[in-house]
Amino acid sequence: MGKSPSLVISEEDYQKISSLLLNIKTEIAELLEEELGRATLVPASELPANVVSMNSEVTFMDLDTNKEQKVTLVYPNEADIEKSKISIFAPVGAALIGLRIGQSIDWPLPDGKNRHVKVISLVRPDLSNTK
Repeated sequence: MGKSPSLVISEEDYQKISSLLLNIKTEIAELLEEELGRATLVPASELPANVVSMNSEVTFMDLDTNKEQKVTLVYPNEADIEKSKISIFAPVGAALIGLRIGQSIDWPLPDGKNRHVKVISLVRPDLSNTK
């Protein structure tokens, strides 16, 4: 995968994704499990605003094509490609979780190629009930 950027994930996202991983045995799931294993876990209320979390609307650039794409990162049961909602278990979804704005990652695809993506911007749901 090349050089791996540092990742930060909320404890809540980590728990939910980890429990789903128990029932999914794919190459993407294995790679995602590796990523979770090296991530720094923080309470949701302390997750920096510039970090991709579940339900974030993320604009990223494919650095090979210079094309930008906007997606919302969701759990598998909420995925809807027509609404640009991609599963955490899709290659790009697994690649984006925990990245900060400005970070990039090389992520392997099922066809053996790599996708090099960079987070451009994001809008995250409010993770706390306090203002």
